[in-house]
Amino acid sequence: MLRICSLFVCLLIALPVWSAQPEFTGVPRIIDGDTLVVAGQRIRLGGIDAPELRETCVDGAGRDWPCGIWAKKTADAILSGQTLHCVDLGFRSYDRTVGRCYLKGKDISISLIEAGVARPCLRHAREQGQEHRYMQAKQRAVSARAGVYAGPTNPVAGFCEVRNTPVRRPAFAASQLQTCIIKGNVSTNGRIYHLPGQRYYEQVTMRGGEARWFCTEAQAQKAGWRRAYR
Repeated sequence: MLRICSLFVCLLIALPVWSAQPEFTGVPRIIDGDTLVVAGQRIRLGGIDAPELRETCVDGAGRDWPCGIWAKKTADAILSGQTLHCVDLGFRSYDRTVGRCYLKGKDISISLIEAGVARPCLRHAREQGQEHRYMQAKQRAVSARAGVYAGPTNPVAGFCEVRNTPVRRPAFAASQLQTCIIKGNVSTNGRIYHLPGQRYYEQVTMRGGEARWFCTEAQAQKAGWRRAYR
């Protein structure tokens, strides 16, 4: 009996820290372009930065426009009445939980960037493993001249500036960016790869020295990684 209990305790200790992170589901109340309330939890969307409510921008014709208020109204139009599933990323921003929210399985931050409501907050997007996806969304918004991309953009918030620290980048060419999105990380549970849409895909960072990106499951399995159970 003692051996069984000891094994159970060891398994609990071996679980990744992020497995216990809270999740929230509900219809959001929009505070501004990157902050919302879900299930009573005030959430600051990680890895993006939207204009402050009183902020103004310049459009393509050189005219000022209230982009902060517009960003809130547009975010509300996109998300109003929708049920979101949000994950606590384990960080705090003042009185807010830093999280990532999904609408029907899609990261809403990508939708907000594509609509020109927000821009990638490069420092945090990189730290959270979202740099490439968010920068791709930005390029689509720039091409469409959507929202804040219709004219010259304001400076990003100071906390979005990238620190002068080395960052491990995926070892694949830009042409492979759309397909090499399988995350392989190493934990106390072994070498595990995560597919987009799996429960812990977004929480897995790629900062570890043994972390690897894979283009296919076959490639990951051949390298000695196994698929995450959830």
